[in-house]
Amino acid sequence: MVVGQRSNCLMVVMSKLSSAPTLQTTRVFEDILAAWCAGKRGILLEGGTSSTKTWSALQFLHVLGMSTATILTISVISESLPHLKLGCIRDFFKIIGESQDNNPRWSKTEFAYSYPKATIEFWGADNEGKARGPRRNILMVNEGNNCPWPTVQSAEARTSDFVIVDWNPTGEFWVHEYQSGDKLVPGWRKDPRYAYSHSTYLDAVHVLPPAIVENIESKRGVDDNWWNIYGLGILGSLEHIIWPHSKVVDELPTRGDWQAWAYGLDFGFTNPSALVKVVISGGKTYCDERIYEAGLTNADIIERLTHEDRADIYADSAEPDRIEEINRAGHRCLPANKHVKTGLDVVRRAPLLITKRSVNTLREVRQYRRMVDKKTGRVLEDPIKTDDHSMDACRYGTLGLTERFGYATAVSAYRPLVPTYGA
Repeated sequence: MVVGQRSNCLMVVMSKLSSAPTLQTTRVFEDILAAWCAGKRGILLEGGTSSTKTWSALQFLHVLGMSTATILTISVISESLPHLKLGCIRDFFKIIGESQDNNPRWSKTEFAYSYPKATIEFWGADNEGKARGPRRNILMVNEGNNCPWPTVQSAEARTSDFVIVDWNPTGEFWVHEYQSGDKLVPGWRKDPRYAYSHSTYLDAVHVLPPAIVENIESKRGVDDNWWNIYGLGILGSLEHIIWPHSKVVDELPTRGDWQAWAYGLDFGFTNPSALVKVVISGGKTYCDERIYEAGLTNADIIERLTHEDRADIYADSAEPDRIEEINRAGHRCLPANKHVKTGLDVVRRAPLLITKRSVNTLREVRQYRRMVDKKTGRVLEDPIKTDDHSMDACRYGTLGLTERFGYATAVSAYRPLVPTYGA
């Protein structure tokens, strides 16, 4: 689509906006429109949490899909399809005000939404075949820092018109520079064809719920590195990661290869409750997120457990009444050992593999860090107590299994274990 066509399309976009007063936008949306109208190859959206980077990009794609006079194919990719389901796809349907269920425009098998002359498809960056498949007009890369460069490179090469990338500045990645053979090549951040937009939550205070703003600002002064990255949107690096050895896997191992398994349960209400299935197999620890949701009562958790395979549950021992209620409902729920140092050490002794559908667990583990004494600069044993609900559940389950069946002294020292209750 040439610049003139983009400008004509922009006029239609603006008319759509004026007729849709419920579509609240921010400066980020305006920056995307400006880059589109100027004929840029794309736009790079860097910034802190809740700055509407992803939301604005999806708004733009939706309004463009409604208004285009030419056929458009639009691809939205992120690290995995489960990540898209809980992120971009969910946000997209909030923006358009429709349901995924019984929606004639939405294909639940193809994960594609159809307009009269446009299609928006969603697929995971772990599917390299898609990147090398049919061409597209527009590509959106959500949380680009978690998407592999070879997949993005292939997808961009088959994109004719416009590319959008969004990310939180946790560190440098391929948008800054990437490896090509034995050389480091400057990334898109230094390419004049790409516009750049920096944003923080302050660019969106007029559309954000006050509780979200309050929660973000509560981190100021507690964790300076987090605040720089997610509050101010400043390039940083998440130092002192507790479990840097964690990796993403497609699925849990075949059931016959499990040596022991159980659940870890961290109670919440205002904060999310987290239930994680922990599996020991072949000297490795696997974690699979089963529940991650705020506002759940104990009755809600017990109902959810009826849909899970039975196994021992190692739960937050600070909640004995809730543990007893779960036991009376017919489950075997045990008080977890909450000794933080021991739990962290046990999890660290074996490779930690997290299923790709465990979106919240992956987000937490990537920023699960040790505290630093501000006066001395000394790294402390304890983790920073924020967004660690799945991390606590993983720790409870792993330590519970290890205490029950014997401590491992090294990665190779895991001896065969027997299944726990209900395995």
